[in-house]
Amino acid sequence: MADGQKKAPKKSKPTDQVFSDEEKQAMRELVRERKAGASREEGERDVQAKIAEMPETDRRMAERLHTLILTTAPILVPKTWYGMPAYTKDGQIICFFQCADKFKARYATLGFSDKANLDDGGMWPSSFALKSLTATEEAQIAALIKRAVG
Repeated sequence: MADGQKKAPKKSKPTDQVFSDEEKQAMRELVRERKAGASREEGERDVQAKIAEMPETDRRMAERLHTLILTTAPILVPKTWYGMPAYTKDGQIICFFQCADKFKARYATLGFSDKANLDDGGMWPSSFALKSLTATEEAQIAALIKRAVG
């Protein structure tokens, strides 16, 4: 190539996407959430609306988790985060639910942010795969939530 000549830009193919359509939608949701109000009532309304949009299996799990989390730690404030239910303390995300359907995963996820008080030595889990919620899992989640906000 001679001096002063530029290389033609490489054309991208649709398969070269950096973010999936689901990831792009989640980022758009985050922008909308950051612009929205931050009251407990608005957060509750937004979370309930997102839960209502979920497929039945995810919706049942999200409803049970929502009740469990707010019963266990009433100090937490519901809000949406990347279009999914999340729970905050002092404006900081403590935990969140990601339904399986949103990212076409084989299980839902209950995740905790670095603001959650779950530290245990040099390594600890920060998210948990959920396939079902029995009394055993609910008890474990309640204990995690208590530790996370404690």
